[in-house]
Amino acid sequence: MMRSVVKPAVMLVLVLGLLVVACGGPPEPTKGEVIVYVAVPLSGFQANGGQTVLGGARLAAEKINRAGGLLGYNVTVIGLDDESDSEVAVDIAGQVEAAVSEGQNVLGVIGHLNSGQTLAAMEIYQDLPIVVVTPTASEVSLTQRGYRNFFRVNANDNTQARVDARFLVDNLQARRVAVVYNDDPYGQGLGQLIAGELQGLGAEVVLSLQVAVEQSTFADEVPQIMAANPDAVFYAGYEVEAPYLRLDLVEAGLEVPFLASDGAFLAATIDEAGVAGEGMYVSAFGPRPEAVVDETWIREYQAVEYRNPDTYSINGYAAMEVIAEGAREAGSIEAGEVAEAIRNLTGVETPMGSLSYDDQGDLEDQRIYIFQVQDGDWVQVYPSSE
Repeated sequence: MMRSVVKPAVMLVLVLGLLVVACGGPPEPTKGEVIVYVAVPLSGFQANGGQTVLGGARLAAEKINRAGGLLGYNVTVIGLDDESDSEVAVDIAGQVEAAVSEGQNVLGVIGHLNSGQTLAAMEIYQDLPIVVVTPTASEVSLTQRGYRNFFRVNANDNTQARVDARFLVDNLQARRVAVVYNDDPYGQGLGQLIAGELQGLGAEVVLSLQVAVEQSTFADEVPQIMAANPDAVFYAGYEVEAPYLRLDLVEAGLEVPFLASDGAFLAATIDEAGVAGEGMYVSAFGPRPEAVVDETWIREYQAVEYRNPDTYSINGYAAMEVIAEGAREAGSIEAGEVAEAIRNLTGVETPMGSLSYDDQGDLEDQRIYIFQVQDGDWVQVYPSSE
């Protein structure tokens, strides 16, 4: 048998190759792709919120892939536009179901942005071998329906109502509160919850008033609010209503404290309210990205998205991190094993804090932040950022 001879040039290439593997970084993913859908509004009145979630998820996936992938798989993020419409959300869930049926390697869904669309889509998702992590849906019953594959990276509305009511009564000294809410399941549920919390603290709900999603003029509602003579207004709804309600109230001469729910925590609220937005409060499920990430993270986000991160970018990022850490702990991308691993995580370190879960899929440590518009920007006032 001939003795093989390795030429010096070939030997040099082999040695350099080994050095690259040993010292030059992680290996490329080799097992193909695993899909994570991001189902959020990417068009229409809430497109900005959905796009920030998608951007955060894309950045997290890009960093996972750069580090060698998820258990050797390349994470592929696919955005699905639910248009903030529950019927469209069901159609999207059907697309995910079809992908699973066709044998595509689907690990999970990050979504939906709103509680109404999440509730509708979960009727399909609950029976699929996928993990679902919502970045922002807060309606309480979502984690009380026995889903074994559902989690959220945000607090629920029980917590938001409790913190917001306490802030109104203790910090703003409110005793007569007008509660206004939109006709989405999120707005209706949160409106009822905060009314109960306020009454439990001894405050009077002097008006309970429903408005429409996407309503931008309040000619009929403002006189009712004025007549109730509140010393504060709470609004449960979105950034497409809150700034216009605030503007109409200020123009009518009512400049009492105004606290909007997390659905209004976007730059668009400040932009649309203009000077009337100064001094208004908004509650939120997390801090501003700039307060919890470094310059490198922001540059990486800009490279992926070609825009600056906004308030929900860290929610999308955290949701992807939860799914990935569950897979790593399970040593598997099988949905049931990943979901069980997520329930047993002692803490996933994310820009939203260390996340761990109870058996229902709610966070063990649920946090609410409150911001005020000061000089045209969000300033955290609760918990104190000092």
